[in-house]
Amino acid sequence: MAKITKVEQTLPTIKEKKKVAAYARVSMESERMNHSLSAQISYYSSLIQKNPDWQYAGVFADDGVSGTGTAKRSEFRRMIETAENGEIDIILTKSIQRFARNTVDLLETVRHLKDIGVEVRFEKEHINSMSGDGELMLTILASFAQEESRSISENVKWGTRKRFEKGIPNGKFRVYGYRWEGDELVIVPEEAKIVRRIFQNFLDGKSRLETEREFAAEGITTREGCRWVDSNIKVVLTNITYTGNLLLQKEFIADPISKQRKKNHGELPQYYVEDTHPAIIDKATFDYVQSEIARRKELGCFANKALNLSCFSTKIKCGNCGRSYVRSARKRGQYVLWTCGSKKGRGKVSCGAKDVPEEQLKRICCDVLRLGEFDADIFSGRIEQVRIIGTDTMEFHFYDRSSVETKWKTTAKRDMWTPERKALWSEYNYAGGRNGTGMGFNEYVKRKEGKMHGTKKSDDNSADNQPLHGGAD
Repeated sequence: MAKITKVEQTLPTIKEKKKVAAYARVSMESERMNHSLSAQISYYSSLIQKNPDWQYAGVFADDGVSGTGTAKRSEFRRMIETAENGEIDIILTKSIQRFARNTVDLLETVRHLKDIGVEVRFEKEHINSMSGDGELMLTILASFAQEESRSISENVKWGTRKRFEKGIPNGKFRVYGYRWEGDELVIVPEEAKIVRRIFQNFLDGKSRLETEREFAAEGITTREGCRWVDSNIKVVLTNITYTGNLLLQKEFIADPISKQRKKNHGELPQYYVEDTHPAIIDKATFDYVQSEIARRKELGCFANKALNLSCFSTKIKCGNCGRSYVRSARKRGQYVLWTCGSKKGRGKVSCGAKDVPEEQLKRICCDVLRLGEFDADIFSGRIEQVRIIGTDTMEFHFYDRSSVETKWKTTAKRDMWTPERKALWSEYNYAGGRNGTGMGFNEYVKRKEGKMHGTKKSDDNSADNQPLHGGAD
């Protein structure tokens, strides 16, 4: 029988140290809570560095953020990225609530960390994510934590509503034109001038875009030094705070987990508090501006007097793609077409709808409305929409909910042959056509028209071929 001799180990076993990190979080910004966060950081730093089997991998701490989601927790996300890079083996945290109050987020994160070999230890609950019953306990306790978060949210909402009922706003909000001095809103004179100018511009008939361009040209910026844009000009025009009054609970948080804010359109009561601070705009002016905003919204593009609109604008719709037809002039305004909006602009794919000559459209409208001569006011007052379907059908929809369908055939090519164009065609052929002139007929026409108007040459980008404003989708 072979003799077996055991050779004893001569070198000591070197145990690799575990890379250990910790996560801390507080959700309210106050001196007491900041002290609490500092205490957590100190505690975990000391705990990790005192253990000879552990290698310090850092303490990740989020200050003043909620635990119901991970989107706003930058340190939490950085910790996960560090773990994914193999720089963390164990994560210590005080409790499930500190780690996440959202059950779904908690379980997804813990499972992900477990898959990459990272253990999470919850001190308060004595749970280890790598243990056999760890996930079961996490699921149960996280559900309690989420429900507790919902309960806390309801308590906060109740307190907020009670403050609103007393006319007390929820914190010191920021509003351009004012600043806080203690608990009082006071006017900032330089900013108040801009607010008054925004309102005056609107009352003078200027659009928000015109005000935006005006401010840009003069170098007028917001409090943060940014350019004034349409959206924040709209905020100024619709903010009742400038009247010296407050409207409380204009927004609310529908779900304590997602924290998504929603505008209050009547889901919850609102509280109108009068004379809370000095006014920049009087209430009568503000109310008039709101009614004018509603009027312009109802009018749509017709509210902009700068646009060259016709009674057909926004009313002629394509039955193929649903876009509005737009008005285009040819031959220096002598010939007008209505064209599907899908044909306008570079890179757009045309839906194939037929163009409609404006004169032909007027003739068809006269037939439908039984008029001897086209009347724009009668058309606007009776016709809500005209849908052009396929290549041979128009559907007229009236405001009284009735409709009429009529057949048509485009006369676009025929209508383009004005007496002047016919004369040029004869002249072109007399000169020998392409062989005699060295150019096609369209180019020949452009050359001739250019000479008649004192220009050398015309091209497809000339004023003849530029669309007039004629409707939006």
